Order: sequence, then C-alpha cells, then structure tokens
Amino acid sequence: MDTLGYLAHGFAVAFTPTNLLWCLLGTTLGTAIGVLPGLGPALTIALLLPITYQVAPEASFILFAGIYYGAMYGGSTTSILLNTPGESATIVTALEGNRMARSGRGGAALATSALGSFVAGTIGTLGVAFLAPIVVKFALAFGPAEYFSLMVLAFITVSAVLGSSSVRGLTSLFVGFVIGMIGVDLQTGQPRFTFGMGELLDGVDVIVVAVGLFAVGETLYMASRRYAGKDEIVPLKGSLYMTASEWARSWKPWLRGAAIGFPIGAMPAGGAEIPTFLSYAIEKKLSKHKEEFGTVGAIEGVAGPEAANNASAAGVLVPMLTLGLPTSATAAIMLSAFQSYGINPGPLLLTTQANLVWGLIASLFIANVILVILNLPLIGLWVRLLKIPAPQLYAGILVFATVGTYGISQSPIDLIILYLLGAAGFLMRRFDFPTAPVIIGMILGPLAETQFRRAMTIANGDWTVFYRHPLSLTLLTLAFIGLVGPHIWAWIEHRRRRGPEHVPGDA
Repeated sequence: MDTLGYLAHGFAVAFTPTNLLWCLLGTTLGTAIGVLPGLGPALTIALLLPITYQVAPEASFILFAGIYYGAMYGGSTTSILLNTPGESATIVTALEGNRMARSGRGGAALATSALGSFVAGTIGTLGVAFLAPIVVKFALAFGPAEYFSLMVLAFITVSAVLGSSSVRGLTSLFVGFVIGMIGVDLQTGQPRFTFGMGELLDGVDVIVVAVGLFAVGETLYMASRRYAGKDEIVPLKGSLYMTASEWARSWKPWLRGAAIGFPIGAMPAGGAEIPTFLSYAIEKKLSKHKEEFGTVGAIEGVAGPEAANNASAAGVLVPMLTLGLPTSATAAIMLSAFQSYGINPGPLLLTTQANLVWGLIASLFIANVILVILNLPLIGLWVRLLKIPAPQLYAGILVFATVGTYGISQSPIDLIILYLLGAAGFLMRRFDFPTAPVIIGMILGPLAETQFRRAMTIANGDWTVFYRHPLSLTLLTLAFIGLVGPHIWAWIEHRRRRGPEHVPGDA
C-alpha cells in the first residue's frame, strides 16, 4: 500500500464518530489551554496521560494531537492581546502582534495568525505523510551501533536546544538517565536504585514523572510568580477579517514560514524557536513596510513566524514516529504515551500500527479545519478564559494531576513520587534547568543502553564498532561538534571582539 492508500485508510479511521469527537475535544481544549499564559501542550498532555489506561490508542493520540495543534493556535491569542507568550515559540508573534493590537488592528493580527497556522499546519501535515516513509527507508539501514550513535546525537542537540546552556540541559538529561535506570535490569535481573522498595522494582512510571515535572512543577512555579506583574488585555477593535491589502501582505509569509518551519522542526536539533526567529528576520528584510516593524506592528511579522511555528510543530512528529526521537517537550510526553501502550516508535511503526499512525496523521488535517472554525468566530470567548482566578486554576490542575496519577495503580508511593518530582520540577524552573531533557533521558536512556549492549555483544566487546561503521562515525562526529562547537565559536567571537592585543612599546 502506497502513501496515498495509507492516508485514505487513516481518514477512514479518523472519520469515525468517536474519533471525530476526540479530535474536536482535543482542539477545543488545546486552544483554551494555549490562551492561558504559562500553560502549554506539554503540560496539558502530561495532565491527561492517565486516560491512556482507559481508552483506545487511536482515540488517545487523536486527542493529544488536537491538543498539540490547538495550543499552537491558542498561544497566538495571548501573545497578541496580552503580550504574554504562552510558549517560547510564540515570543516572536508578540513582537508585532501586540503592537498591531494596540494600534487597533488586533482582529487582523489574530486572523492572519489563524489562517497562517491553517496553511502551514496543512503543508506540514502533508510533509509528515509523505516524508515519514522516506525517513523509514533510511532508518531501516540502522544497526545497534548506528542507533546508539543517533541517540547520543539526540541527547547532545536536544539538551542544548531546550536549555539556556548545554551544561544545564545535559544535567537534566543525566537526572532522566538515573530515573530511567530505576527497577530491575532486564538483562541481568538485578535491581537498580530501588533502595529495597518493592514498589520500585518495576521502575518509575513515565506518566508519573511527566505529570510531576510538567503539571505539578509548572503549576507551582506559575503560582509562585503570580504577583510578579500583570499585563493589560488589549480589547479587540474593528473587524476580525483582513482587508485585501492585508491578504496580499500575508500569503507569501505564510508559505515562506511553512518552508522554513517544517524542515527545521523535523531535525533532531529542531524545535520551533529557531524557525520563528529566522522567519521574522527574513520577513523584516523582505517587507516593503519596514517602518511598521517595532512601531505600529507589521502584519508580515505575525504571519511568517506563526506559519513557521505550526509547520515546525508538524515537523517534530517525523523523527518521533519514524526514529522514536522526541525533539520537543510535547513530543517527549507523547512518546511516553506510546510506551504506556507498549508501543515503541521506530521504522516499523508505520506498518505495524497503521491504524494508529495514519489515523493520527489524518486527524491532523481534520484538526486544522476545526481550528480555523473555532479560532476566528470564538476569539472573544477564548479571551474570557484569561479572567479565570489564578488560585482556582492552579488548584484544579493539582487536584486533576493527583486523582489521575492515583488512578494508574492506586499506589500511595506514586503520589509521594509525584510531589517529590513536582518539587524538583519547581526548583528546576526556578533555577532555569529545562525539564524536557529529563523525560527524554528517562525514555531514551534505557533504549540507548540496550543498543549499546547489543552493539558490544555483536562486536565481541570491540569498541571500534562505533567508528568502524561510516554512518555511526558520522553521527558521533556531529554529536561532538554539537557539544564543543558552540564553545569554540563563542571563544572565536570573544577573541574577535577584543581585537589585537596591545604590544608594549607601540605608540
């Protein structure tokens, strides 16, 4: 069956009444969460992970995908009207979008954001459908040595991208490694890091870790900053529709943003921050209305970055589905959901779990249509969510996290671990340590260990297996460059700015 055949099968799965309802619920919930500052798709999916024990896999992932896309849409609303980006990827949208809102063009900014997200999301989803099988063919050439080297590359690049520094990112990654090693070693049968507690012999449930770090930790952090400052909501003025001139200024940035966002999002070191900033810089350079940037707000500065943001969100799904490599916090949480069903993403996933994967991809097309319908007429409703009192919001999240976690195994130990990790997540956010690498380390650490052991067993303990294979050597070289390259570049820049050293005796 070719890609079009698989996609048609996916639409047959996604168009069932039950899955359509899950898609509608996910997009609505995702948009609402995206509007609320500080809450993002990773936190929401982490909070809802316990439902994976109750519903079919297709329904769960259609729900999560709807939340993922919906939060990307909703984040633009709070960026434009409140100047408070809910996600780091919407920081650039706030630069011009809020200025447009303050100059009375908030409706046009929200419209170009929603329509640009639709165009780019559709292009990105087409990219997932047609690019993923190509990546699978490439991935089938990987052996244990190549997989281990690929995971090393992912550890280095993702930790550097998701943190403010590579040291902080790698520290968080190491914490995830340690958590992932808790339990019985499947190859030797020996317990590791259990401290004599029988409840830890099966390891720490990845859902407990995700909910603790993201839902509990983030909520505690947001509550601690409640009185740090209050932004003014800019009321909507004028029409929600764009003029002919604004349409003409928007469609090219939409396409350029999609072309920039998808390939960067699909890279192991991708993410949404780089393409949104890059798109903004390009639109500012190409615009014929440069005087509007930084003053009354340029619509190109909203259209391009929003398109890049949503296209990169689609791109992130390619390495996650085909290689099992999460390149964002949300992808890491979704990978943990796969594991809760006993499914390991990889090259064979597109054929062994065709209903799940292609139903998920088809649901992304449906979610894009639903989101345009939701976002344009209901902007006023989403803005009202900003008036929810913070104490009730935070208390609701903590109660939901507690009940959901306890429902997994009815174990008080899980609740203790949940709140210990929540406190750790709060401290990590307080001292600027990224939490996503912890999840990535916990999930991929044991897999990397398994691939390392397999490679060494096949090679009879010969370490050279990792650099005798050309592909493995290439991946390790890229990982080394990713680790030391930024430091070398910073040193060169530092030397360049200092200029020539003063030589004694010169005039």
